[in-house]
Amino acid sequence: MSPSTLEPAKAGSSSPRSFLARLWDSDLVASFFASKTTLVAGLVTLILVLAAVLAPLIAPTNPFNPATNFLIDSLTPPRFVAGGDPRFLLGTDDQGRDMASAILYGLRVSLMIGVLSVLLGGAIGITLGLIAGYAGGWLDAVIMRVADVQLTFPAILIALLLDGVAQALLKNSNREQTAFGVLVVAIGLSFWVQYARTVRGSTMVEKNRDYVQAARLIGLSPARILLRHILPNVMGPVLVIATINLAIAIITEATLSFLGVGLPPTQPSLGTLIRIGQNFLFSGEWWIVAFPSLTLAVLVLAVNLLGDWLRDALNPRLK
Repeated sequence: MSPSTLEPAKAGSSSPRSFLARLWDSDLVASFFASKTTLVAGLVTLILVLAAVLAPLIAPTNPFNPATNFLIDSLTPPRFVAGGDPRFLLGTDDQGRDMASAILYGLRVSLMIGVLSVLLGGAIGITLGLIAGYAGGWLDAVIMRVADVQLTFPAILIALLLDGVAQALLKNSNREQTAFGVLVVAIGLSFWVQYARTVRGSTMVEKNRDYVQAARLIGLSPARILLRHILPNVMGPVLVIATINLAIAIITEATLSFLGVGLPPTQPSLGTLIRIGQNFLFSGEWWIVAFPSLTLAVLVLAVNLLGDWLRDALNPRLK
């Protein structure tokens, strides 16, 4: 065969497209840009996440540095209200802390707790779901019965119980140093059941597929089959659950902090700021509770809308 006959084949061949190029042309991206509600929710979420990440750079002051807070500035109304100070856009709290800065730092803490607790709960639930669905038998029965028992209790009650147990075990340590980790563990352990049940069901379907049977025939270990072959095919529903659980985790953290078992006032989240502000709501200082509450509501609503879009976009029955 002459070299000239190979030239058309070379010209017609193309290099494999990158992952980003294939993602950009996917139905998932197309459905995202097709919905104005989803676009707005994604933009709001992105702005809030960037504001939280860049809080040390964009916040007017560090609200947790006593050197930058003065009691003489306490309970100052927002700039746009009569009697407001131009230095404080959203006013100050009872300790003279700038509310705009406190919200940025509190948003950062709330997002960190939400993301870490979702990762922890997802890791535990996915692992147990894969094991239960693939192994079956008594191991599956034990894991699912534990999950059924936990489902009978509300997530906030489980988080409260775990937080109390952890604080009792760590009574000799400083609560301010352990509160963050305790919250992450308490919220994460209260959310693993959803992941486990979903992954178990998907794994029971996938383990009977031809590609899994072929992997068994060539001698691959169960761990390798689970991680390399089954796990990527069960991640669709997991992503939907994780997105929705992120909003629930943030709400749970805010509830725990509002009840006084969350983060201390020295490192407040949005929930702690709301708890502090509600003490001054009926005395006229409404801005101390209003702006953190509004930020929390907008964040949770935006994340929930993204979760709803992701659920519909990954549902094959709606295509």
